[in-house]
Amino acid sequence: MSQELINLNPDLKQLRDEGYYLEIRGAYLLVKEVPYVNSRKEVTRGILVSKLNLAGDLTQRPDDHQAQFVGDCPSRQDGSLMTNELVSQTGPIKLDEGLIANFSFSRKPPRGYYENYYEKMTTYATLISSHAEAIDHSVTARVYRVDEPEDEDSPFNYLDTASSRAEINVVTRKLALDRIAIVGLGGTGSYVLDLIAKTPVREIHIFDGDVYSTHNAFRSPAAPSIEELREQHRKVDYYKTLYSKMHRGILTHSIYIDASNVDELENMNFVFLCLDKNKPKWLIVEKLEEKGIPFIDVGMGLNLKNDMLNGILRITTSTVQQRQHVREKNRIPVGGEDENNEYDKNIQIADLNALNAVLAVIKWKKLFGFYADTEKEFFSTYTIDCNMLTSEDAL
Repeated sequence: MSQELINLNPDLKQLRDEGYYLEIRGAYLLVKEVPYVNSRKEVTRGILVSKLNLAGDLTQRPDDHQAQFVGDCPSRQDGSLMTNELVSQTGPIKLDEGLIANFSFSRKPPRGYYENYYEKMTTYATLISSHAEAIDHSVTARVYRVDEPEDEDSPFNYLDTASSRAEINVVTRKLALDRIAIVGLGGTGSYVLDLIAKTPVREIHIFDGDVYSTHNAFRSPAAPSIEELREQHRKVDYYKTLYSKMHRGILTHSIYIDASNVDELENMNFVFLCLDKNKPKWLIVEKLEEKGIPFIDVGMGLNLKNDMLNGILRITTSTVQQRQHVREKNRIPVGGEDENNEYDKNIQIADLNALNAVLAVIKWKKLFGFYADTEKEFFSTYTIDCNMLTSEDAL
C-alpha cells in the first residue's frame, strides 16, 4: 500500500522522485535519513513524521502544521539547540507500533497552513538539514533510496487515518485479533458487524442462514434500495458486499448453527452471540465453554403497553476467568424456543439494536485493553423507562 499510495498522489510522488526516502506506516508519512546536527556538533540522521490527511487513498491538504521527529534535538551548526524556533513537545511520543518520536515540531507557514505534504516535509527537512550541510557539504536528505513494496498485511482497503489522527494507533492494535465470529445478523448483530468492521480484526466470520428482507432494512445499518430488497440476497452476502468495501476479511457462512456445524466456531478468538432463539444459543455456549473461547451474548426484551414501548437490553460476557454467573444467575435465558420470556419477544427498534451492539462492542474492547475497565462487569443491562445502566457480576 505504501508505494501505491505514493504513486497515486503528486505531492508524495514529487518527494520520492526528488530523492527523499519515504515510507507510509499506519497512516503516517515518514521521511527517513534526514541529516541534522546534534548538540555535539555531529552530523547524524533522523526521521521526520507527519500524520496523513486522506480522502480514501488521496492526500488532502495537511490538517495541521506539526511534524514529529525521531532522533536527538536538532541543533544549529554551532551546536546550540533549535528548541525555541522548532520544538513544541518533548517525547517519547508513541505514534505506532515501533514508531516512537522524540520531539514534536511546530513551524507554521505565513499563510497559516501547508498546501500539501511536499511543501510541509521539505520545509522541515530544509530547516534542520541546512545546518548539517553547512558542516558537511556532501550530506543531503535526498538519498534516492526506495524500499521494496512491503507485504501488505492490513485488514483494511485503505489506511486507518482515524487512529493516527487521534494518535491512538498503538491502542487500536490491541484489537488485531485473528478471527472473531458474529452469530446472527439481525438488528443487533448487523450493528455489531458495522462496529467490528472498523477495527483491525483480521477475519470477521458472519453466520446467518436467512435472507435480507424489508423488515431488516428498518433495524440495521445503511439503507438498501428497493431493487436490492427485491433480489432477496442472503444476509451474509448482502453484508459482505457492504462491508468488504472497507474491510478485507469478511468471511460468510450462510447457515444456522446447530449440532451438525457448531464446530465451525472452535477456532475463533472471540464470538458475539446475537440470536433470538435460546435452544441453538445454548448449544453454542456449551461449545465455546468447552473450547475456552470468550464470548458476549446480547438480548433485548421489549413490550408494548399504553401505546408506549418499554423494556431492557442485556449484555452478558463470559470468559475463562468468569463463567459461573451465566448459569448460577440465569444471565442467559435457558427457556426453549417457544417460551414467552422477555428476551425472546420480537419487537426490535433500530436505535435499541444499535445501543445493544454498542454496549457489547465497548465491553469487548474493554476485555482487550482498548478501554479502561474499572468495574470489570460481566453482566450489564439498560432499562429504557428510567434510563438506567447497570454493571453486575464483577470479576
